[in-house]
Amino acid sequence: MYEGKIIKFYRDKYRLTQEQLGKGICSITHISKIELGQTKYAPEIITLISERLGISMEMEIEKLINLKQRLFQWHDAIIMQLFEEMDQINNELEQEELIQISEYIHMYDLLRARYLLMKNNLSDTLKIINKIQGLEEKLTPFESNLLKHVSGIYYLEKQDYIKAIQILKVIQNKIYNNPEYYYHIAVAYHTIHSPVLAYYYAEKSNHYFKQINNYLRVIDAEMLMIIQVNDDGFYDDEVYDEIINRLKNLITSCDICNAPARKAKILHNLAYVYFQRKNYHLASKYFKESMSLKAKESPFYLLSLEGFIRSSFVGELTSADELIQNAEEGLIFSINTNQLLYIHLFKLLIYLLKSEEKKYHQYLLNKAIPMYKKFGFNYLIKRSKKELFNYYSKKNLGDKALEMAQLLINT
Repeated sequence: MYEGKIIKFYRDKYRLTQEQLGKGICSITHISKIELGQTKYAPEIITLISERLGISMEMEIEKLINLKQRLFQWHDAIIMQLFEEMDQINNELEQEELIQISEYIHMYDLLRARYLLMKNNLSDTLKIINKIQGLEEKLTPFESNLLKHVSGIYYLEKQDYIKAIQILKVIQNKIYNNPEYYYHIAVAYHTIHSPVLAYYYAEKSNHYFKQINNYLRVIDAEMLMIIQVNDDGFYDDEVYDEIINRLKNLITSCDICNAPARKAKILHNLAYVYFQRKNYHLASKYFKESMSLKAKESPFYLLSLEGFIRSSFVGELTSADELIQNAEEGLIFSINTNQLLYIHLFKLLIYLLKSEEKKYHQYLLNKAIPMYKKFGFNYLIKRSKKELFNYYSKKNLGDKALEMAQLLINT
């Protein structure tokens, strides 16, 4: 079964003709039929051909057979986020030439795309997605669902949350058998401010992560669930205290598991809870602590930087000049990394910090809100409409204020 493929692979690699390979061993026709798997052959012929190619046929066959197992080990390492093992298997498979003739080549390409997403390499990921989409009729049912999962994560990273949900929700879990994708659906619903569905899918993913003893991903799912409970922010002190305690417990879990990236996310959400409670001092403190654990210019860093500037401004904790400098730095980072959302957020902050009220609200109406609507940032849409309603009311622009009030009610 495998011998013919292997012989053809190495013959092509060494640029031998069928005549050159078969000289003194067998005819060109026999070589051709062996490569195509159309004939029986004596073991002695395979031995002679292997010697001429300088390979051990037994070892090459074993490599091909083991590829499937190694690919699923890679898949598991990606789900578990075992970065060292993930990198090791990637490096190993990159050196494995026979992957190109394996029946699992499409699975390899798709897992390679998932690996690249973990490395935030979106351009090469898209190339693989486009390539595999053109071969979709050749995919196994598992590979077809893996393609959807990879594509959904790609659109999550591109901040196109509506498209991510549309793709991820058509995954057939009975065929794919990787409920991890529920977590990615939950993230998308959370970002478009749909807390009930976000909680539902986060809870499903949490159950799966507990089943496979993936404690780091349990932290991810539980954090997402806590955020949904706090989504509207209209709770008494007792509920707020419970949310804060749960977040602080997760921070302790991160310290135990040595998970600084997760700790950074939880610190950000803790800061946001304090911001809601108008405790701007603690909000600013935890936003800053979250930033210290993140890579500069990353979207996560920019998100916490925006929170830090806003809480410091509202709480009058830092001079306007210093905050303007921070916002301008954030804007430069956003432009350099083509982060459209943060370009808008930092431009708005700069207008706010410079007390350019009219420019702020014009930009909010004409530039920011259309972008928020396009990508489904429902929380920002709602916040922006409230700001516009307050602005129009202050300026005695009754018709516009009423229009915003109606939009808020519809929202």
